[in-house]
Amino acid sequence: MRKIFIGCLLLWAGHLSAQENSRVASRYMDGRSQAVLRMEIEDEGLVMPCATGPDSCDTYGAREAVVVEYDGTYYLHYDGAGKTGWLSCLATSKDLRHWEKHRLQLTLGAEGQPDSRSASSPWLVQDGNKWHMFYVGTQFCTPVPDRIPSTPYVTLKAEADHPAGPWRKRYDIIPFSNEAGTYYSDTASPGDVVEQDGEFRMFFGAAAFTAPGKLGRTVGIARTKDLNGSWRVDPQPIFPSDEQCENTSLYYEKSNGTWFLFTNHIGIDPAHGEYTDAVWVYWTKDLDNWNKENKAVVIDRDNAKEVKGAIGMPSVIRVGDRLAMLYDGAPGENFGHMGRGICLAWLKLPLVPPTE
Repeated sequence: MRKIFIGCLLLWAGHLSAQENSRVASRYMDGRSQAVLRMEIEDEGLVMPCATGPDSCDTYGAREAVVVEYDGTYYLHYDGAGKTGWLSCLATSKDLRHWEKHRLQLTLGAEGQPDSRSASSPWLVQDGNKWHMFYVGTQFCTPVPDRIPSTPYVTLKAEADHPAGPWRKRYDIIPFSNEAGTYYSDTASPGDVVEQDGEFRMFFGAAAFTAPGKLGRTVGIARTKDLNGSWRVDPQPIFPSDEQCENTSLYYEKSNGTWFLFTNHIGIDPAHGEYTDAVWVYWTKDLDNWNKENKAVVIDRDNAKEVKGAIGMPSVIRVGDRLAMLYDGAPGENFGHMGRGICLAWLKLPLVPPTE
């Protein structure tokens, strides 16, 4: 009788497991990949609202924050939706909570230039006494007043002697660009850059249409030994395009020899279509080899303090014994691109992959 009872329990548990698997598999209406593990995070919510920048530089929105620390000050480069379009803006802080906004860092290129409609989403790398900026350029955007940048995106370069600029555009240097028939035929936008064994690796946002109206998004690696030269793009992305993620920020945990890649996930539902619904994290011990199964949700509407709609691009930086993560979003159920601000959350260190 005991054996029969245990057998029934096992069958019942198996039935629940099948039901759970079915529910998980059907979360997205097109069957795209999803993360089932979660990483613990403490969210503070909005710390830098939009519409407070000088000369209306972010009057319609602030998003895609990238933060670096230099000489005791945090320099936040973010996309400001202003009166002429989406452009890179600057804010500074001593504690990541209180920000002073400064002038535009980039301006629109002249008609015909690859950044004539947006010069935004910059990632910074310091090499010696020089700062290198790799930013998104596009010649396409939506109508006024939003002027949301549209694909195809290309990676462009600027440089300065200080993270606050002034920045000098280098149109003569094209790091890499879209290539027809590849996984980055429609988007080749910059991402975080790390140096290892004398080689710089950029984990860039890549996208290509896999079917009419269906854009597959993933992350690729571009490589160079000269930040003033061209980059060689790996022939395959680090994971399939049905992962549907874009933009990257990396952190290396020395205590366990693990790389963590924070990225924006694009979800989809019948009410809102596609939108950035979460920040995910992937992990590996080998920068050149990633397993798409090693991933977890970092923040979404379930654990965000204020943001219950679209959750934008992450940027991480170590602060003492914690890892700070900046991301963008708007309080409440805002699923659009406009009206966002910059939010702050914290992860405990040392960082370890979640197991349950």
